[in-house]
Amino acid sequence: MSVVCLTDFEAHARERLSKSTWDYIEGGAGEGFTRDDNIAAFKKSGLLIRLRPRYLKDVSQVDTRTTIQGEEISAPICIAPTGFHCLAWPDGETSTARAAQAAGICYITSTYASCTLEDIVAAAPRGFRWFQLYVQPDRQLNKQLVQRVESLGFRALVITVDVPKLGNRRHDIRNQLNLKTNLLLKDLRSPQERNSMPYLQMSPIDSSFCWEDLSWFRTITQLPIILKGILTKEDAELAVKHNVQGIIVSNHGGRQLMTFLLLQPQAARALLQVDALPEVVAAVKGKLEVYLDGGVRTGNDVLKALALGAKCVFLGRPVLWGLACKGEHGVGEVLNILKDEFHTSMALTGCRSVAEINQDLIQFSRL
Repeated sequence: MSVVCLTDFEAHARERLSKSTWDYIEGGAGEGFTRDDNIAAFKKSGLLIRLRPRYLKDVSQVDTRTTIQGEEISAPICIAPTGFHCLAWPDGETSTARAAQAAGICYITSTYASCTLEDIVAAAPRGFRWFQLYVQPDRQLNKQLVQRVESLGFRALVITVDVPKLGNRRHDIRNQLNLKTNLLLKDLRSPQERNSMPYLQMSPIDSSFCWEDLSWFRTITQLPIILKGILTKEDAELAVKHNVQGIIVSNHGGRQLMTFLLLQPQAARALLQVDALPEVVAAVKGKLEVYLDGGVRTGNDVLKALALGAKCVFLGRPVLWGLACKGEHGVGEVLNILKDEFHTSMALTGCRSVAEINQDLIQFSRL
């Protein structure tokens, strides 16, 4: 079967991976409603998001390039932080980093990477990388880790805010998936422990972390701070107040809070990324950059996200599908497919550059 879209990679990856690994990658919180609705949201987010194409414009040259935090990327399609890439491919995050470097886009490396930060940087020394942090209870460990990534050339610190406690992931519980003892997590060890401990208990996330703690991070790093997991106007306004440089609108791929409550058909809606995006964009009033994470599967999805105000989108599961199928080359194919689809969507709506994508391109219709 030929691979022509991201869902083709999904099917191939499911065939290649063990059940427990597939369930870990695909699993959502609770019954998985929010995870599934993230994807459906681009098609039916309470309202149907329709494109309004403009024709008789010269689209012989379409430029997909844009910038995030002042750095140029080849397209507004980047790689979200996901952990344990060695579950999908033996070389793990080093393959992902090489693919991102070749594509000319940003790769957010996870705290729970299965390769060391040094190996990831060595694999793609010219790559554009941000680092995602799960805040640890041990402040000294946070300080060591943040200063280490800064010295290695990572260009931003992405702090995940929506995991004060791990979500109820039923598939992992049923499969008794034990990432604590089966995977190396060298980057959460002290320098001495990295040389002596073969395995590490997965460090707990600091459930006391709050807005006031952001000022402490500013004392230990010069990196821009991005908050991942913001979904409301109120938190977006607080992000502006606390002088962060960016927000990733995200519900953690539906893996944390199951926000969907089914009362009767269409009587209630989940708080999804696409639902939250316009609210967050309006709240920040252009004072910081807003990105979208999750649910993106087509070039049309990318175009809609940008029209709603996102500066770029970040891909999670599709990157792991590509990695599971063909390693570095599979990730590259996933990125290229989505970039080509996005290029086509731009041309078919009359957009010659990313700067021309705005809310005039979309309209909302009741389902």
